[in-house]
Amino acid sequence: MKKYNVAILGATGLVGQTMIKVLEESSIDVENLYVFASSRSVGLNVTFRDKTYPIIELKEEAFNMELDFAFFAIDSELSKQYGPFLASKGVYVIDNSSQWRMDPTVPLIVPEINGHILNKDNHLIANPNCSTIQSVVPLKVIDKLFNVKAVSYSSYQAVSGSGTPGLNDLKRGEQGFPPEFYPKQIYSNVIPQIDSFLESGYTKEEMKMVNESQKILNKQMEINATCVRVPVFNGHSVSMVVETEKEVDLERLKSVFMKHDTIIYFNHSVYPTPLDASGQDKVMVGRLRLDLNHKNKVLLWSVADNIRKGAASNAIQIAEYLIKEGIV
Repeated sequence: MKKYNVAILGATGLVGQTMIKVLEESSIDVENLYVFASSRSVGLNVTFRDKTYPIIELKEEAFNMELDFAFFAIDSELSKQYGPFLASKGVYVIDNSSQWRMDPTVPLIVPEINGHILNKDNHLIANPNCSTIQSVVPLKVIDKLFNVKAVSYSSYQAVSGSGTPGLNDLKRGEQGFPPEFYPKQIYSNVIPQIDSFLESGYTKEEMKMVNESQKILNKQMEINATCVRVPVFNGHSVSMVVETEKEVDLERLKSVFMKHDTIIYFNHSVYPTPLDASGQDKVMVGRLRLDLNHKNKVLLWSVADNIRKGAASNAIQIAEYLIKEGIV
């Protein structure tokens, strides 16, 4: 079995740490691991499969090793710098930032949906937005069965989606201190704003869900989204209203959900919550029901661990797919 040389950029952040954990749990046989972060983290070590690895300062001259994969848990500006740099060296770069997601030359991948579009020339691969990933997994099932025409998303997103600053703000609010990161207190509150506002009145997060869903499913659909930050530490939830061209057969849809490899389906009055999804790599689906007035509209509730399936696990799964298909 082939062994692989792997780098993780942004290894000390929330997503980077989870990438290390998920990689450790994965089927990927790692020959050498290289963990990069800013100069502030130099001197720290990480443990991976019972070995200790020192943090390497992230700078171009540090990449003097042979690499097969590089997982990015860094911001868009750093991804813009290091993505093409490493891809040009033949490294398969899997980037969790938003930098390359809507670039028409870069595949945006959820492996179980569109992994088949990948080939040996795709050295730069984008990992989608967290709330988009967990939405398109069940949406693909509905589209295949009944042909999706329009979608309305309402998301309830945990503070871990903002990384450590979001987690700290929730803790600060609980202790009676004002927020340092969010525009308003998140503790005992909800904030109907994720990322900055555009002139349209939508936020960047909302437009990520709109645009990325269409790109992943390779389909133009009418999509609207409202994204809300909630005082939950981990786990995003998305309420979805899906309009289809064909009349929805609810029992057939339930049956497909129950047999799906990457969906955990909750029937009737049993439903998933963020706590249920924490630590999971599958997307949980529940509250499935028909619209009261339209037979070609279905409502459902999707929950996932936003740091795992919504970020780190999906990235590792992309690499596993590339290996399984003999691309790498």
